[in-house]
Amino acid sequence: SIGRVASQVASILAGKNSASYTKNTLATEKVVIINASKLKVDAKKMLTVFHEKYSGYPGGLKLESNEKIAAKKGYGEILKLAIHGMLPRNKLRDRAMKNLKVSE
Repeated sequence: SIGRVASQVASILAGKNSASYTKNTLATEKVVIINASKLKVDAKKMLTVFHEKYSGYPGGLKLESNEKIAAKKGYGEILKLAIHGMLPRNKLRDRAMKNLKVSE
């Protein structure tokens, strides 16, 4: 399922599988996920899980369900959002996400 894969990938991207792990340095490992569309996603979670986007302007909050995101951008985007949410919220998160490649 998506959550189990995302938690393992987030751990690798954070560098926690390395013996030389330090929380203030970026890990050098790169992760490639193939066949993201074959991951199991519960039908209820496709409809009830929402992701927020905020433009910064008043009234600029948008909510999109997993179903709409999968229809627009594919299952790989849902997986990226799950991994992004599991990484530590610091300056290294965006740099760690660059070490991730997801293909359908």
